[in-house]
Amino acid sequence: MYGSAFCRAYNEFGWNVYPEVFAGQLLRFLERRGAPVRSALDLGCGTGILCRELIRSGIRAVGVDLSESMIDIARAQVPEGTFYAADMVTFRPEERFDLVTCTGDALNHLFDPEDVSRVFRNAAGYLSPGGLLVFDLLRESEIPPDEPFELRYSDSVRAVFRTVREPDGSVRLHIEVFENDVLTAREDILEKLHDPALVCAMLADAGFRVLQCADRLLLDSDTHGSTWFIAAENGRLV
Repeated sequence: MYGSAFCRAYNEFGWNVYPEVFAGQLLRFLERRGAPVRSALDLGCGTGILCRELIRSGIRAVGVDLSESMIDIARAQVPEGTFYAADMVTFRPEERFDLVTCTGDALNHLFDPEDVSRVFRNAAGYLSPGGLLVFDLLRESEIPPDEPFELRYSDSVRAVFRTVREPDGSVRLHIEVFENDVLTAREDILEKLHDPALVCAMLADAGFRVLQCADRLLLDSDTHGSTWFIAAENGRLV
């Protein structure tokens, strides 16, 4: 679970670009499907950026994240949203939603495939019939070589990343954030690669109809990503 120092760095130093870009693509994806979306639940919502963008488009959004530090930031910067510090594996809201999202490799933080399957089974219960589940997965080609690389966010702020493949098949992302060359945050993030074919089989077992599994959400886009994007429709009638 992300620590408070890392959450602050994540929020303040420009790491919110991905949910902003994804939100724009998601809204175009929903528009093309033509199905009205009035409410959405974002699992692993982080600092609430995707919820903010959905709310701006007129969708009521609820966010869930295991990190209380992330949720504190989300509540502060998206006061019009509703946020819960909870485990997405066991989270069972009483209301139903038209859309459920889970992005930023959130499912890759789950190491047990049964936990991934449980998320899908639960989501089928709180998605409206015909509702959409849209998520991403870390892809093999997305993992850089095992050597440090640096990103600069300003003249004074930089982050150094190093990805390590562990013997058990997991991936460890080591991050250090420096402000004026002073180390201000350090975090180790563990993730597990999940086979998209097995994930799609889990979705079918949970009652979903898989609509697409591709390296981009908008299939006619010229931009190919290194992430798997999967969209599925809830097949439950009640």
